[in-house]
Amino acid sequence: MVVTKTWPTEVVREAIAAGAEHIGENYVQEAREKRAQIPDPVTWHLIGHLQSNKAGQAAALFDIIHTVDSLHLAERLSRHAVAAGRNLEVLVEVNISGEASKFGVAPEEAGALMDALGALPGIRPSGLMGMPPFSADPEEARPYFRRLRALWEALPPAYRRHLSMGMSGDFEVAVEEGATLVRVGSAIFGPRRARATGTHDRQP
Repeated sequence: MVVTKTWPTEVVREAIAAGAEHIGENYVQEAREKRAQIPDPVTWHLIGHLQSNKAGQAAALFDIIHTVDSLHLAERLSRHAVAAGRNLEVLVEVNISGEASKFGVAPEEAGALMDALGALPGIRPSGLMGMPPFSADPEEARPYFRRLRALWEALPPAYRRHLSMGMSGDFEVAVEEGATLVRVGSAIFGPRRARATGTHDRQP
């Protein structure tokens, strides 16, 4: 998946023209502005944290949401997806690093949340997403990717369509460990542009 957060619409169009079929965005507002200008039939992924008060917008904009980390959020997505006549794919975000700064459910809670999601209309639980601690050495991510894959393999087959892990700095290791979706932005476009707030986070 090509991560286009902070990049302008013309850059997204260039990526699609070059063959990108999966576009990843972190922010609902930014994705809404881009989708309004891009009619191309690509798959839109939400890879950033989703607040429950934006669930309605997200359910209308995205095809796959990678960051479901509570039943409350899933229930809101379900209601909005049903109202819109959509069948929205969702992934459970797992905090495989154990870091307090990261979102996601504890690894031991992932299976129960996935089962609960499977009972909701309008959404289709399709796998797991997780991020290891940041490291300049991609090999240090390997044990975290292996743990996430083990959790994924323990799920019922119907919930194992996607295993989302790996970014620009460690996607090769993630693929070796079984990733079906990797989030690559800076390896394609170069260093990402800073948001207007001036904040910085880990580059996909």
